[in-house]
Amino acid sequence: MKKIRVVLPLIIIFCLGILFSAPSQQSGPAQSTKPIEQMVAMRDAVKLATSIYLPPGEGPWPVLLIRTPYGKDTQAMTSSMWTSKGYALVVQDCRGRFKSEGQYRPFRDDHTDGYDTVEWIAKQPWSNGKVGMFGASAMGITANLASIMNPPHLVATFVMVARSSIYHQSNFMGGVFRKELNEMWLKRQNAADTLADTFKHNIYDDAWFGPHEMPKHWEKVRVPAYNYGGWYDIFSQGNIDNFVGLQERGGGLAAGNQKLIMGPWAHGRIEEVEYPANSVVNANQEAMRWFDYWLKGQDNGIMDEPPVKYYVMGDVTDKKAPGNEWRTAISWPVPAKITSYFLTAGGGLSQKMPAEQESANTYQYDPKNPVPTIGGANLFLKKGPMDQRATGERKDILKFATPPLEAPIEVTGRVIVELWAESDAPDTDWMAKLVDVYPDGSERLVLDSAVRARFREGFDREVFMKKGEVYKFKIDLWSTSLIFNKGHRIAIHITSSNDPRFDPNPNTGKPLRADEETRVATNTVHHDRAHPSRVLLPVARVYNGNGH
Repeated sequence: MKKIRVVLPLIIIFCLGILFSAPSQQSGPAQSTKPIEQMVAMRDAVKLATSIYLPPGEGPWPVLLIRTPYGKDTQAMTSSMWTSKGYALVVQDCRGRFKSEGQYRPFRDDHTDGYDTVEWIAKQPWSNGKVGMFGASAMGITANLASIMNPPHLVATFVMVARSSIYHQSNFMGGVFRKELNEMWLKRQNAADTLADTFKHNIYDDAWFGPHEMPKHWEKVRVPAYNYGGWYDIFSQGNIDNFVGLQERGGGLAAGNQKLIMGPWAHGRIEEVEYPANSVVNANQEAMRWFDYWLKGQDNGIMDEPPVKYYVMGDVTDKKAPGNEWRTAISWPVPAKITSYFLTAGGGLSQKMPAEQESANTYQYDPKNPVPTIGGANLFLKKGPMDQRATGERKDILKFATPPLEAPIEVTGRVIVELWAESDAPDTDWMAKLVDVYPDGSERLVLDSAVRARFREGFDREVFMKKGEVYKFKIDLWSTSLIFNKGHRIAIHITSSNDPRFDPNPNTGKPLRADEETRVATNTVHHDRAHPSRVLLPVARVYNGNGH
């Protein structure tokens, strides 16, 4: 397959303090006016460095707020785009970052600091009292956190590629520490010392996580939010979950006034696969329409459009293949038949239940020789639907695949793997990948996730395994929308490591990062009549043999 020309869907994402831009999407002039600089006091008297960009002429104006840990000056590079349209723009350094006072505790204080800043803005003579929050990644998270405090003058938010759960999406997935995402990001933020708190709270602690977990506060959020996410993004499920939760359970104007867009994008550029030019969306233009409606009252038709817009990915090598197109929906998830594909002896994947009384595969997992991460929803590493053959020939990866498909199959929604498995260790990890196998043999990663065995009965408790006992595990792969083309094979890969995306389990059963001790685990995956390991695929459509 040919190397891609990557198109980033977002105009500007300052995740990690690095500027990513897509020239084909840029609109609006660059920064042209000097800001008013102020130190704004929070409720505890800590002052945060704040830049204010005002439109020409006489106010007051509606205001857009961006709160960032990456430096407010970098975030204001498109200030003239907003001020030229009659918006004041306020950009603020988060507590403890750059010119702001206080201690930097990533995202621990942004709920109250966001509230205080919104209400401070509402009192300024240049503000008309209507405030919107805007941002991608960390800036999207700060917008979400402010919204759960329900500031009276916050009117709407536009949130790109941001989590809804710190525990289940950001710090951990399936109870497994997201090593690549957290360690590298915190080191760049000079906040690696906060990792000790993360390790300490590997077991879910509501007192620690609860104040920042969006699902616990959806009823308190009263503003319309536009969630903008990508299928290969590190926080893809976060945007979806926030849309669904707020659309159904939000307070005030939140319920029924949410928007969701999901495209074939990652947190940065994707590798090895090129999606058509129609996959590009101008994020700034969408944000402008959103705020024009909610902050200015312009009836521009955005709320007459279906609430959900999503890109159905398809075979990128076959121009006649179905998919690679936008669809709309009135809600999420879209209608789909949950279809079981069972793991079978000999590496098969079938809709028929296994007939064997006993059938299993066994491998040894050595934490000192983990399976390397190849693509997926990464932050710093190469990302996207990369070819999994790059992991090499390994005995600790089990592969199960359908025969070549006789007709295209569309999978749209959340994908779950149910695994019946055992280990001779008290604790280990189970990893699953959904893979699109092309006719040329390339194994394109679609989704991947993990579960730590000790958390199989809940993330707020540890229950260790006993040698010789078989247990049922659930692996939440999150969501996608993809048409597996005719002649392709749907595959599931099972292993126990994916490093450095996930922190390798030492198999000892000790607390997270307790010491350097490791042991080799003998892990067995069962796939027989009594232990029907399977993947549950939301099949939205089965095409005929001609792809129609």
